[in-house]
Amino acid sequence: MASLANFPPDSAPLKVVIDTNVLLVSISSRSRYHSIYRSFIDGLYTLCVTTDILSEYEEILASPKHLGPEWTQYVLETIDNAPNMEFATRYYRWELIKSDPDDNKFVDCALACNADYIVTNDGHFDTLKEIPFPKVTVISADEFLQLLSTLTV
Repeated sequence: MASLANFPPDSAPLKVVIDTNVLLVSISSRSRYHSIYRSFIDGLYTLCVTTDILSEYEEILASPKHLGPEWTQYVLETIDNAPNMEFATRYYRWELIKSDPDDNKFVDCALACNADYIVTNDGHFDTLKEIPFPKVTVISADEFLQLLSTLTV
């Protein structure tokens, strides 16, 4: 389990990159992870994204087995218009995750916006725990829920 001590810093808002798998399970109000999405809407943290991440969100969420195009558009507009969304421009591709290179877009975004955490339940990100530089802190959706429970608006 990642150390959650001293977060969020009192002087800066918490910056987070959320993997698609976590966003997907957090949207439904019936999900045990819904407070992740709700906390974003309520402004408890800054969501960092890139064009590549938004494209993946759209591709996965719009699938008929998930939200479909109409709800996906609503979610993406909510993210895009939120004052606590930070759009990051990726200037360098670190390629730290070899087992699933498609996941590197989340790592690159986290580094570009100096995010506090990547929130994911994807085991491919575990390799980041063993890389000393650049340091990227990865936490699970459950760990993020725990952290969110300590934050106030």
